[in-house]
Amino acid sequence: MKLIDDLISDVRDKDTGVRDVHVGYAWIGVLSGNCGVAKNLGALQGYKVRDLGELTEKTAIELAEYAKSWNMIEAGVGFAAINSLITPRGKELNMLEFLLENADGKKIAMVGHFPKVNELRKRADELWVIEKQPQKGDFIDTASEYFIPKADIAVITSSSVINKSIERLLELSHGLTIIIGPSTPMSPVLFDYGVDMLAGIRVVDEERMMKKIAEGGGKVSQFEDAIEFLVMER
Repeated sequence: MKLIDDLISDVRDKDTGVRDVHVGYAWIGVLSGNCGVAKNLGALQGYKVRDLGELTEKTAIELAEYAKSWNMIEAGVGFAAINSLITPRGKELNMLEFLLENADGKKIAMVGHFPKVNELRKRADELWVIEKQPQKGDFIDTASEYFIPKADIAVITSSSVINKSIERLLELSHGLTIIIGPSTPMSPVLFDYGVDMLAGIRVVDEERMMKKIAEGGGKVSQFEDAIEFLVMER
């Protein structure tokens, strides 16, 4: 969990109180310095959250320590807290459009089933979509050991940061390496681990974002009136 420790250390001097915490069906939001979000990977597992009802009495760094938990709801709270202490920066860019523009002749390994897969498949020389719950045409997650080392471009879901598979996936990648998704910590710390591009978000309407999380928002497209897509490069 060295990566998590490094992310927490990088924001420790920005620690502040927690204004609010929402754990929705699909996403988790934490308000401290900013609005940070993370995927809720534990919604169906019935996990119990430590100190339930008292999370807003903690500091953001105290919540960030939850990122080390193997309880996936707690881990999501932790990463949302980390993200709430990061001021996202970068250029406004939709990474999926970027991939389409740069897919010609490339071998692409995509950890996570993202939109535009069919369009990418037509453009790329090879596209391997790797999923824990594969859809038609996808590969099971263990296939990452085989396909990622062959890829010119590795596109890795930010959920892998939460479930702690990220460090192994980064070890496997030898091409252009991209982490993508609203959970992405927009932190240069990840560049030290071999990441080339971070494709995350900046929340521009905290109230609307938190309300949609609490009301069960799921697909990222449902939040587009509250966020901006940003890309940060090494």
